[in-house]
Amino acid sequence: MANTTNPRSPQIVYSCVSKRMVEGELFIRQHVVDYIISGTSEVHFGGKSHLFKAGDFRFAVKNRLSKFVKQPPPGGEYRSISICIDHDTLLQLKDQFRRDITAAGRQYDNVFLLKPNHLFNNYIDSLLPYLEHSQHMDGELVKVKIKEAVLVFLGANPELRNLLFDFNEPGKIDLQAYMNEHYQYNGDLQHFAYLTGRSLSTFKRDFEKIYHTTPSRWLLQKRLEDAHYLLKEKKVKASEVYLEVGFKDYAHFFVAFKKLFGLAPSMV
Repeated sequence: MANTTNPRSPQIVYSCVSKRMVEGELFIRQHVVDYIISGTSEVHFGGKSHLFKAGDFRFAVKNRLSKFVKQPPPGGEYRSISICIDHDTLLQLKDQFRRDITAAGRQYDNVFLLKPNHLFNNYIDSLLPYLEHSQHMDGELVKVKIKEAVLVFLGANPELRNLLFDFNEPGKIDLQAYMNEHYQYNGDLQHFAYLTGRSLSTFKRDFEKIYHTTPSRWLLQKRLEDAHYLLKEKKVKASEVYLEVGFKDYAHFFVAFKKLFGLAPSMV
């Protein structure tokens, strides 16, 4: 699944991993259609967990945070294709698809299954010769294939037009509730500000009114406390726990943990 993708950049991404891969919470800035070729993928968001398997087509909603775990099959590889639907392609197509106002308020999970359609498989088969053999897809071809993807997927899932052609920015939401749920996301403060419907300066001001500290200090403290709990109570390995709680690299986690608790993570 593409991470922090540029909403105006069309991309088709081929993923292939031979070991279990845990990705921290990802900020998906484009709608993404994802096809799992082999293996399984577990997705966590909002206290929910969903398992997707080989042959599944799924849809990831833009401007959401989710955690992904890729699991290859025994002796094999996890493989998937992600079609990142860019803003400009959707603008070109919006006049062809009227939004259903009566269903505009429907709530969708961050990631959900698409209804199957035999054309889905034909579409994927048309991509594989390029992606599996590292052949180059030039920019114009990528644009054409992404537009084709939108048309094919809407044919079987017409209700998705309400998601695809909604160009509104995130509205202002409850900052405290959002931060308490998503503090393990290791992204820029600007992302948190955007996702909670605020400018960066307003986000920092609102945050300090609630928590009486800076966002950076609060996030570090919360993640380290979580790490200590996982190490001591759940016996998670030190080499794994830093990703679980939202650190990008072990060295930063090690130094911060030792400074707060007075001992190395492996000594808990």
